[in-house]
Amino acid sequence: MKDKTGKELSSQEVFQKALNRAYNIIIDLELLVLNLVSCTIPFHFIRKAFYRASGVKIGKDSFIHMGARFYLPNGVSIGDGTVVGDHCFMDGRAPLKIGNHVDIASDVMIYNSEHDVNSEGFDPIEEPVEIEDYVFIGPRAIILPGVKIGKGAVIGAGAVVTKNVEPFKIVGGVPAQEIGERKNKNLNYKLGRARLFQ
Repeated sequence: MKDKTGKELSSQEVFQKALNRAYNIIIDLELLVLNLVSCTIPFHFIRKAFYRASGVKIGKDSFIHMGARFYLPNGVSIGDGTVVGDHCFMDGRAPLKIGNHVDIASDVMIYNSEHDVNSEGFDPIEEPVEIEDYVFIGPRAIILPGVKIGKGAVIGAGAVVTKNVEPFKIVGGVPAQEIGERKNKNLNYKLGRARLFQ
């Protein structure tokens, strides 16, 4: 038997590929259930129970609005008092750590895996993403693998973040560049309640 590149496979490699395929089917079924729950159940406490059962770590008073999607949810950790907007994508293939009192707007995508475009097999590269406390991420922003966003930083709407963002910096654009700095460095606010039935 040969792989997709035409390389001959040993029986051990064929068996390992079969196990990987079975594992991926199970993961895909779990993600299907989570997607159905996320898109159809308008009650935070029910969705939160499903997310936690799938391995997402969600802190006290944190909410994920409807339409959220995950990849390997057991790699996602969300602190206390954080609000994740509707239709966000959170990648858990490498650790994704979201801090306390983080405000993530709608349609944000956070990735921690990408392909090595120069490798022979188009191999994946996985790197953790960390978002520290009191960060605000504007709508439709994209956070790429290996990025750390410092405390209190602000990511502008539609920004593509390809490198680390220092604490309290404001960035925007494609790729994201520094455009300002947050004046208040003594952040201690709590985000408002999550929207009901969303």
